[in-house]
Order: sequence, then structure tokens, then C-alpha cells
Amino acid sequence: MTLRLILMLGWLALGLALAASPARAERLIVSVSNHRVTVTPNYSGEELVLFGSVEKDANTSANRTYDLVVTVAGPRADMVTRRKERRFGIWINTDSRQFLGVPTYLALFSNRPFDAIASPEVQRRQQLGLNNVLLTQRVGPDYADVVPDDAFRSAFVRLRKQHGLYREETSAVTFLTPTLFRTGIPLPAEVPIGLYNVEIKLFADGALVAKTDTAFEIVKVGFEQFVATTAQQHGFVYGLITAFMALMTGWMASIVFRKD
Repeated sequence: MTLRLILMLGWLALGLALAASPARAERLIVSVSNHRVTVTPNYSGEELVLFGSVEKDANTSANRTYDLVVTVAGPRADMVTRRKERRFGIWINTDSRQFLGVPTYLALFSNRPFDAIASPEVQRRQQLGLNNVLLTQRVGPDYADVVPDDAFRSAFVRLRKQHGLYREETSAVTFLTPTLFRTGIPLPAEVPIGLYNVEIKLFADGALVAKTDTAFEIVKVGFEQFVATTAQQHGFVYGLITAFMALMTGWMASIVFRKD
């Protein structure tokens, strides 16, 4: 009897736990138009298309409206932002700040402004918008992100935006139907090579209700890929060949432009 009672209590507790856990009412299904982008010598940029749909269960209201935020993050790397000042008639570097493991490409797309999608607290927690994305910096002996209006952080984001590598567009996601959506992912000519992670977050009434992710890769092909692979895997040989080509170029130039 004691064993049977213990088993009954266990099943009862499990049933209560399952009943108390919220059921997922929505599910996201997404894909991108191309999972492998090739970069050739004449590559001048490209735009991928991300599309998907929201699947509802039988208990979800048919009139429920949604907001969508798409975050695209490229390969991470350490980068430095330098401050220049004019001294004695010339511009020199006076200070710098190192950013650690930050995305080399970062884009955030939504169907409407982030302030209309969620509260400031939710925006910070879910990193909605460039001001809320964590960009870890080395500040003296510490490692942390700082306030969005920090001079180095603002300069870093501004420079990346000028090259099209950081962007924020709050009307880029289009709902074709109440549950079917699409958005474009522009990739400029300077886009870094590597794996890109795409995170899709679905909001309703200011709360996160579902999220999923996908990815695509940007790779070099042809002669550029051969040069990049040689430089990475055979650095010494690559250096010798580069030095030899520089010497030959200089020698040929001395012959062509030699004055008799």
C-alpha cells in the first residue's frame, strides 16, 4: 500500500506540473532563400529573403495579432575603435577602446518600431534594437558593455552603419497575411566571410511568445578562395610568394621606366 500510495502521489505531482506549465500556442516555421552565398571577384552585394509563417494551435485566438523581430549576426571578432584629435596641425590617435567578440555584421529588422512592440524592459532583455545589443568592451581591467551613448560605442556603431554592416530597420518585416511574413537581408560588398546566425522572435501583446533560428554561410570561391586558404594554412609560403611578386613588380617597373 505504501508503494502504491507513493506512485499515485508521484503521478499526481507530475500531472499538476504539466498542467501548470504553459502550452506553446504558436510555432514559427522559417527559411531563407539561399543558405550558401558565394563571393566571387565581381561580387557587389546581394539580398537574401527570409520568409516564414506562424502556426497556431486550436486554442489560439484567430484575431490575435503579432509582431516580429529578426536579428542577423555575422561572424564574431575583436575590433578596435580609435579616437583621433588634431594636434600641431596633424590628426593622431589619442585613445582607443577594444570591442571583444562582437558581430562583424549585425542587422535588426521588425514590422514596426521596437517601442510599439514591447516595453523598455523587454527590449533590453531581448536585445531589441542596436542600443540594446550587448557589445562587450575592454574598459581598463574590466569587461562589460556600457551605456548606448558612450562615445566609443556610438562611434563604433556609426562606422559600421556607414559601411552597411550594422543596420536597424523597423519597417522591413512585412506580414503578407496575419500569419505569413517575409523580410529582405541585404548583404553589402564588404560583407565578412563566415557563418551567419538568424534569430526570429515572435511577440504578442508586448510579450515573447515564440522564437526560432536558422543560418546561412558566406564563402569565397575561385582564385580569392585559393589565396585566402593559402594565407591561412600556409602562411610562410604565402609570405615568400608575396615578397617575390613584390620584388618582380619592382624589377619590371625599373626596366619599363628606366631612363637611358
